[in-house]
Amino acid sequence: MHQRLAPYCFRLLLLASAVAAGSVGPAASALATDREKGEATVERETPVARPKLDRSGRKRVGVASVYARRFAGRKMADGTRMDPRDDNAASKTLPLGTEAKVTNLETGRSANVTIQDRGPYVKGRIVDLSPATAEQIGITPKEGVAKVQVEPITLPPRGEGARD
Repeated sequence: MHQRLAPYCFRLLLLASAVAAGSVGPAASALATDREKGEATVERETPVARPKLDRSGRKRVGVASVYARRFAGRKMADGTRMDPRDDNAASKTLPLGTEAKVTNLETGRSANVTIQDRGPYVKGRIVDLSPATAEQIGITPKEGVAKVQVEPITLPPRGEGARD
């Protein structure tokens, strides 16, 4: 009699370990169905906490990067289209509509920008600059990044920026 129960016990043990590992459920079964059909599957990421908006007006120092040319013409967080010749920039923490002075700490050159988008999404970077602004402060396409100081000049009134 024990020999007849062994396959059932093995299946139960396998099912229990799969449930404990989190691989069984609606999402997993949907992914399995997609794989069986030969379709590409999309891994779902866990939600990332958004940084809190900083309205303190304090200066910050960090690394600036340049918007990739492929973003030209795409909508930014404020709804306008990205223009590589404009003074637009992206920040994770400054409210949309903030005007800021960005100074390249290596060259001493600076430019005023308007925060119109969210990003950059690379650890350690504090601002993404349009190619024209990056060139103006001395960030070459070859380097692509530079240590900068970002100093807010004017902040939009509460409620006018996204996530206020």
